[in-house]
Amino acid sequence: MSFLRKKLLTSIAMLPEPETSAEVLADPNLGSAVDRTIAQRYEQSRAEAFGISREHFQSIVAAVVIRHGADFNEQERTELIESLRVEELMLARACTAGVETAWDVFFARFSAALHATALRLTRDEAAARELAGELTADLYGIPNREGRRVSKLAYYMGRGSLEGWLRTVLAREHIDRCRAYRNDVSIEEQIEQGASFAQPAEPMTTDTDGPVGPAIADTLAELKADERFLLASYYLDQRTLAEIGRQTGVHESTVSRKLDRLTGALRKRVRWRLLSAGVAAQRCDELLQDLDVRTINVDVAGQLKQGGNSKQERSAETF
Repeated sequence: MSFLRKKLLTSIAMLPEPETSAEVLADPNLGSAVDRTIAQRYEQSRAEAFGISREHFQSIVAAVVIRHGADFNEQERTELIESLRVEELMLARACTAGVETAWDVFFARFSAALHATALRLTRDEAAARELAGELTADLYGIPNREGRRVSKLAYYMGRGSLEGWLRTVLAREHIDRCRAYRNDVSIEEQIEQGASFAQPAEPMTTDTDGPVGPAIADTLAELKADERFLLASYYLDQRTLAEIGRQTGVHESTVSRKLDRLTGALRKRVRWRLLSAGVAAQRCDELLQDLDVRTINVDVAGQLKQGGNSKQERSAETF
């Protein structure tokens, strides 16, 4: 890991990640209470240790507010800022900008956890090292046509722990690797290697899902064709991000961002419907956290596949 890190640091121009559109367009008039809250959080962020000024800190946090709290009132925006993991957010932004001291902190804090997660996923030491190494390369970033690094850390927004976010990204990398392997290896070869193919379990249903089922059904019914295609391709057809990207003519990182935005938006829409149905905010979060779509009276697969494969193929062309 140390060798890989030094090799990347010396071979890739450590150019700052270009500002996201949200940062460029961030409205400076977020409200006086919001501005004060952002200013108060600067000291807690250790941003200065990584060379991030107050003004830059303001733009980074404002970008998060614009992205995730565009429809919030001033009080809700303040609460959002207060909930952010600003120290880890600044660490991630410093890493994307190529600050070597930030990378030292990052690896000291997370390298053991990354390896442990990779080992749990792969159950093989060599495969775990390979998986963690691939993620490390993605976190450092691959130079684009303009010579700038595109790092996955740029998509961390500080709304949860950085370690949890890294585990999620690593798990997605592992899923894509498994799907790619399954597509490359014939069924006969998989059988020879001891693979078994159990009959899919019938979805469980319950009559006790209350407002959750209708909220999900109504939200899925509103999906556009390209959104149905993306969700069905990834979650039902189990295609890799790269496969979806090739079919739709975009890079897999673009597919990943679209998928993250879409799932986040779906959660917000379902939560809004639950709130509108009179469910308390805390109860909404509990229901969504523990939700298993197999236990609700909603044909999720049917909703996503609505219109048939020809419709999905057409939607892929305009994804």
